[in-house]
Amino acid sequence: MPESEKTRIFVTGATGYIGGSVLSALLSHPRARSFQITVLTRSPEKVELFNSVGVVAVVSSNQDLEKLTEHARDSDVVFSCADADDLQAAKAILLGLKERYNETGRVPIFIHTSGTGVLIDNAAGNHSTDKIYSDLDIPMIESLHKTQPHREVDIEIVAAGETGYVRTYIILPSTIYGIANTSLVKLGIQNPYSKQIPGLIKASIDRKQGGVVGKGLNLWPNIHIDDIATLYITIFDAAMKGPGEAGHGREGFYFGANGEHRVGRISEIIAELLYEMKVGKGPQPTVFTEEELRRYFGGPYLGSNSRVRAERAKLIGWNPVHAVDSLWASLRPETEAMAEIQNI
Repeated sequence: MPESEKTRIFVTGATGYIGGSVLSALLSHPRARSFQITVLTRSPEKVELFNSVGVVAVVSSNQDLEKLTEHARDSDVVFSCADADDLQAAKAILLGLKERYNETGRVPIFIHTSGTGVLIDNAAGNHSTDKIYSDLDIPMIESLHKTQPHREVDIEIVAAGETGYVRTYIILPSTIYGIANTSLVKLGIQNPYSKQIPGLIKASIDRKQGGVVGKGLNLWPNIHIDDIATLYITIFDAAMKGPGEAGHGREGFYFGANGEHRVGRISEIIAELLYEMKVGKGPQPTVFTEEELRRYFGGPYLGSNSRVRAERAKLIGWNPVHAVDSLWASLRPETEAMAEIQNI
């Protein structure tokens, strides 16, 4: 296929847990030969590795706003998988996409990564909530205050989508679990670990005891990393078919979840595993102090509630296969991996 006829795709965060999984899914897509994919990487040594799988890699970062604008301007589709709270990066990408529309008259596609952290409350682990958000209930989502995590960026992207020069789709992953096992991990390009659960494990190892936020009663949704990757591809495929195939702009919110857990149960299992490994002092988690919460997590974020019904993507064929049992099964390999990384 001539280069001029290929779908030009730009992926930010391609060396990360989510972005690498999305890129790997694009590389194994049935139409992969019709894609021309460009990524940014901070690591010059990774350029050749990306090139080896047919990806154009540019040494840069999400902080280089001019580069973001430049590559967005050259793209039909942008996957933003770097920082859900980087408003300047989002504006730079949108500027490039607007320039592309002005130059070509074709409406580009912007698939952005947010997160169900936008829904958090101040439970501090001491209670659950009956408040459940559906991604089909747009007024409920719009009721969120702009000071919520990710919300300011989401608002900016939706506003751009409503103007007509870009079609925007916002994916909101929940607690993502599972060690990524993609071709890019095997090449040493991609980080295979999530942040939330590994962060809890590493904090527990450091304090030599499993830890819990408050009473551990708060609830969060969850999703396996492979199911999140298929969510991005499902939305991408629908978006490529045309504007009427999947909600976008104001209606372009897609929760990534296929189960729900009590966060304290994760703390309990980690404490049991660390005690079994002779790393933890006891089999029951102890409550993180306020100082520990600040030091390890930047505050009591892990004690919040975030409850969702992921309904919109299932209307366009998304079919996640991992349920909450997969979350529980993932905790031992995650704990063992974090212990090995920390030379335990």
